[in-house]
Amino acid sequence: MSDDNAGHQGSAGEFRRERSQPLPPHERRSPRSGRLVVPSAAVRRRRTTLVLMSALSVLVLLASGISWGATAWVSGNINRSDVFGGLAEGERPENETGALTFMVIGSDGREGMSSEDQDALSVGSTPGERSDAIMLVHLNHERDRVTVVGVPRDLWVDIPGEGEDKINAAYAHGGPQKSVQTMEELTGVRIDHYVEVDFTGFVDVVDALGGVEVCLEESIEDPKAQLDLAAGTHEVDGAEALAFARTRATPRGDLDRIERQQQVVAAMMDRALRTDTLSDPTKLTSFLESSLSSLTVDQSLDTAALNELGHQMRGLDLSAVDFAQVPIADMEHWTDRGDVAVLWDEPAARDLFADIRADRPIDGGEEAEAEGGDGPGPSDVPVRVFNGTASPGAGSELDDQLSEAGFELTDRAENWTSRDLAGTQVRHGPGMAEEAAYVSGMIPDSEAVEDDTLDGEVQVVIGFDYTTFDAPGTEAEEGSEGSPSGSPDADSPATSTAEDNICS
Repeated sequence: MSDDNAGHQGSAGEFRRERSQPLPPHERRSPRSGRLVVPSAAVRRRRTTLVLMSALSVLVLLASGISWGATAWVSGNINRSDVFGGLAEGERPENETGALTFMVIGSDGREGMSSEDQDALSVGSTPGERSDAIMLVHLNHERDRVTVVGVPRDLWVDIPGEGEDKINAAYAHGGPQKSVQTMEELTGVRIDHYVEVDFTGFVDVVDALGGVEVCLEESIEDPKAQLDLAAGTHEVDGAEALAFARTRATPRGDLDRIERQQQVVAAMMDRALRTDTLSDPTKLTSFLESSLSSLTVDQSLDTAALNELGHQMRGLDLSAVDFAQVPIADMEHWTDRGDVAVLWDEPAARDLFADIRADRPIDGGEEAEAEGGDGPGPSDVPVRVFNGTASPGAGSELDDQLSEAGFELTDRAENWTSRDLAGTQVRHGPGMAEEAAYVSGMIPDSEAVEDDTLDGEVQVVIGFDYTTFDAPGTEAEEGSEGSPSGSPDADSPATSTAEDNICS
C-alpha cells in the first residue's frame, strides 16, 4: 500500500493508514546528547494508555502501560473508519452515565492473505467478511473497572433491515455500521467506540509478545484448525493461539470458545505487563507496530481521546477486568432455513444489559456490594404507574406487583393522557437515569425516556407491547420455568476477572 494515498478511503471501502509525523519510541533522541529518550519503567507503568492489542485483547485497549510520549505515534498508525456517520442519532440509545462501551470485532476477512498464509493459519478461503469474534467492553464512569461481555457469533437475532440471521452476518450485510446498529438495538446499550482487527493482526500481536501461556482441563484435537493440545499448560505462538481461540471442537461449542478467547485476552495482557515488552523501546515499537497494522477504529478514537483515557485509567490491573458472556437458553436452535443457531436467555440477558446501561457491576451478588456497587434497589425507587392502553386494570395489576417487590408507590395507578401508547415507557427526570434503567430492565421491551418536568419519581407508562413485570430475584429464588436452568444463579451471569483467567 503506497503512502501517497495515506489517509484516504478507497472506493472499495479499504482504509489506508496515514503515516504520522511522530517518531516511534526507539527513534527518539535528545537534541543535546543524542541519546535515546525513554521514560522510566515506573513512569511507563504508571501512565497506562490504550494499546489496541487486537480484537481479542483490546480488552479495552487498556492495560498495556505504554508512555504518553508514544501516544501520537500510536494514534497515527491506526486505520480509522466513519463507523457512526450513517446512524440516525435520534434512533440510538442514550448514554447518561459517563461510562464508555466499546464494540470489539475480530473480522474473518481473508482479503490480502496468500493461500499459503490461509493454509498455515487454517482459516480457509471463504470470500467476504463476517465478525468472527464479538465482545462488548464496558469501561465504568470512574475508569477503574472494565467489564468484557462475550457474544456468541451464532446468536440468532433480528438484523435491522435484513430480518433474522446470526449476529455475525450483520457485518456481511453492512460492515461496522450494521454491526453497531444491530448490537445497539439488541441490547439497548450505546456503543461509544468501535475496534476491529483481522486474523493476521491477532497472530502478529501474540508473536510480538513472544507467545502466551494457555491452559485447559481437557485435551483438544481439531484437525481442521490444526490444533492438538493435551490437557495442561502450554506456551503457544500466534498461529496456535488463533487456533485455540477459534476452535469449536469442544462439547459446548461457541460458549467454550468465548471462554478460551477471554483466557487468551488475559494471557496477552499478563504477558505484556509482566515482561520487558513495555520497558524495552525496541520491543515496545515492534509490539505496537504489530498491534496497529491491521487495526481499524472509529474516527473519534483520536490522539486526544487516547491521551484522556490513558490518564484516567492509569493503575488499572488484571483484577479490575471482569469477564462474562451473554446468558444462553438454547445452543441448538434449528432455524427456518435449516441450520443451527444460538438463542439467548432473554430475562437474564435483559438484566445483564440493564446493569451495563446503568453502569452497575454485573455479578449481582455480595461481591458487587463489597466492591462498592451502589446501584438502586426496589426501596430506593419511587414509582408511579399510568395505563396508556385500553386494557382496564393493567395499571392496578402492575401497582400490586411493584408494591410486592418492595418499590415505593407515590400514588395509585391512573390512566395516561392517551389510551393508544404503542411502547411501554419508563419516564424519569434528570438525575434518575440509573433508577429508570433499573426498572426498565424488569419490563421487557420498555424504553427509558427522560422528562425534564419530573422530579423525584419514576413513571411507568404501560403501552400495548407490555407483557410482564419480572420482579427482581423471583426467578432465582423460585427456580421458575422462565429460567432455563432453574438454578440460583440463572439470572446472574457467571463472571471471572482477567487475573482469574491466567494459568499461573
